[in-house]
Amino acid sequence: MAWQAEQEMHLNIELAVNHAADRVGWLIVGMNYYYAILHFIVTVGVLVWLYVGHPDRYRAARTALYTATLLALIGFAFCATAPPRFLAGQGFIDTVVVHHTWGSWASGDVASLSNQYAAMPSVHIIWSTWSGLTLAFLARRTWVRVLGACYPLATFTVILATANHFVADAAAGAATLAIGFFIQGLLTGRAAYRVPCRKPRCSRGDECISGVL
Repeated sequence: MAWQAEQEMHLNIELAVNHAADRVGWLIVGMNYYYAILHFIVTVGVLVWLYVGHPDRYRAARTALYTATLLALIGFAFCATAPPRFLAGQGFIDTVVVHHTWGSWASGDVASLSNQYAAMPSVHIIWSTWSGLTLAFLARRTWVRVLGACYPLATFTVILATANHFVADAAAGAATLAIGFFIQGLLTGRAAYRVPCRKPRCSRGDECISGVL
């Protein structure tokens, strides 16, 4: 259904990205490992960094992440959707199978333990966007903030190239995270990220200027 809707709106770029990346062996193998491993490492790493370096912001930001993830799990339970790699008849390449990539949730014995129809919303987009926003808003070094901003864009490219998600799955992931931040604001009564105040003679510190995202 997502594929058909994208075709009607001329947003169906997944097949082109999938085939283009598959032509470069080292690139698509690296993307396979990125999809399977980096997703968890970066999210856990940002959570630990947030807890240690910004404990005053940890609870609110963590609540947004957990809420969005819970909403995604509920969506999987009631509306399971297939990823593009299942549509071999449409020309999609299952890059994990073709390149025999180790460590994927869609291969080997692990496949029987994971939900292969948990495509919409994309949790990879939820987690990577949350991690990227957290680094972009709270990191002190410019290069770290830039990496944070680029991380969800890189993840978006990877999930299309490996045929694990449609563009619609990514859009649904971004929308789910936005809802997570909205619910977090209702639950905690504060914005998840706060920008340091630069106004002179301001006594409210880093809570002078705030934003949900």
